[in-house]
Amino acid sequence: MELGFKKLGVWNKAIDFADNVIDLTENLNTQAKHYRLIEQVEACSASVSANIAEGKGRNSNKEFIQFLYIARGSLYETISFLSLFEKRKWITKEQLDELEEVAVELASMIKGLINAIAKNLK
Repeated sequence: MELGFKKLGVWNKAIDFADNVIDLTENLNTQAKHYRLIEQVEACSASVSANIAEGKGRNSNKEFIQFLYIARGSLYETISFLSLFEKRKWITKEQLDELEEVAVELASMIKGLINAIAKNLK
C-alpha cells in the first residue's frame, strides 16, 4: 500500500524544497549561532510537505484545503526567514533567489490543487 500524498507532485516538490533549505542551514555564513532562527526556518520549510500530507490524510476535501492553506503559509514563512538571512549576509542573494523561485512554483502548485479540489466541492 502506498500513501496517497506520496503521489502528489506538490508534496514531492515540497520535500525537495525542505531538503534544500536544511542543506543551506547546515552551512550558514554566521559566526554567532542563532539556533532558534535556524530551527524555525528548518521547521517551517518541513511543515510545507507535512501539512500537505496531513491534509491528504484527512477525512474531507474541506479539511484538505485548510491544510493546503496552512502549507502555503509555512512556505511564505520560510521565505520570510530566508530573506532575513540574506539581509544579514548569512546566505547570498543567489541562494535566496533560487529558493524563492522554487517557492513561487510550489505556491502555484498549492493554489492549483486548492482550486481543483474546491471545484469538485460544488
